[in-house]
Amino acid sequence: MTSAPPSRPGALLRQPRLWLVPTVLSALVVLVLSLLYMGGILSPTDNLDRLPIALVDEDRGEPLPGQEETLGEQITSAVVSSRPGGDVDWRELDRAEAEDQLASGKVFGALVVPRDFTASVAALTTRQASKRPTLTVLSNPGVGSLGSSLAVRINQEAAHRASLAIGEQLVSSTGADPTARVLLADPVSVTTRPGHPLGERSGLGLTAFYFTLLLVLSGFLGGNLVNSGVDTALGYADSEVGPWHTRHPTVPITRTATLLLKMVMTAGVSLLTTTLVMAATIGILDMDASHLPLLWLFSYCAVVAVGLGVQAINAAFGGIGQLVSMFVFIALALPSSGATVPLEATPGFFRFLGVFEPMRQLSDGVRAILYFDARGDAGLHRAWAMVALGLGLALVFGFGMTRYYDRRGLARLTPQPAPK
Repeated sequence: MTSAPPSRPGALLRQPRLWLVPTVLSALVVLVLSLLYMGGILSPTDNLDRLPIALVDEDRGEPLPGQEETLGEQITSAVVSSRPGGDVDWRELDRAEAEDQLASGKVFGALVVPRDFTASVAALTTRQASKRPTLTVLSNPGVGSLGSSLAVRINQEAAHRASLAIGEQLVSSTGADPTARVLLADPVSVTTRPGHPLGERSGLGLTAFYFTLLLVLSGFLGGNLVNSGVDTALGYADSEVGPWHTRHPTVPITRTATLLLKMVMTAGVSLLTTTLVMAATIGILDMDASHLPLLWLFSYCAVVAVGLGVQAINAAFGGIGQLVSMFVFIALALPSSGATVPLEATPGFFRFLGVFEPMRQLSDGVRAILYFDARGDAGLHRAWAMVALGLGLALVFGFGMTRYYDRRGLARLTPQPAPK
């Protein structure tokens, strides 16, 4: 029997069926990725929704003549009423409460009115003035550079408006000469400093995001490599290295047993990959990090949760499982993580995704460990709960689907006898 002649590429390229699936899938994936990645970052200020910022009034001086409130009380009232649309969640706190919420990442920054503010403003119209009144803006780089920068800009704008309002009062109530009126028109200076400083090797608050990305990629890539490696070894997939092609004898095994094998191997491989991530970032690159045993344990559980999720999806969806898991753990997760652009500055769709998408949960846990002294109320408690939920869902979904396929008699391939 003679073998058929090899097909010519030109003839195959004229077959529409050859083009259909890769063209449609590529177009859809690129379109969705473009909308997801660019849609979440184009206009953070237009999408602000209750960005939490602390407002601290420490002013304890006597009110100015003819007024019932201190300037601190007037400023805080004006700041809160100046943005009625809900884009900023102004939290009126005392200094200790503000520092606590900065140290747990619950606020993105703070505007502080100092204790002697009214007195220093009153002194401007006398010879007793020794310095300009000052409002302090506190940043919080631990919540991410963009989120902290947004809060700083909002606070600086609020402080500038307060300065102009105070200047109007001073100019109208004094008989100052024209030169003095110019100086009094904008009398308040604004100083900006970190409210919760980070170490010098913290990437300006970005190391938490990139460390989390490494964990997700470790779980995603490790899960897919274990998946393809096991399928090849059991004879359910071909092995191709350069021009060499082999196929192992098919091992008769149920889908459920195959998934169990892959999940156990994923958990084992994750021990090595998690350790290498920490060795590279902390041991070699000297990233600022504390609570190292806790960081390793959380990182390992995170990598395993992602890896088992990948195995469950691959077991349920087969050949397109890698594409599905890519969307679940990468494409939808990155723009909804809140690690680079805060969720309070993204469209509502991304805030919705952030409720359950894994990277948001993992980045909150890593951020709490790296920047906020591993405080549970900084997001670590919720992160642990979501990791446990993710592990549970992966096990229930994966084994539920494989047992269903096995009961229906949907074997992966008909076993082939080993060559003699």
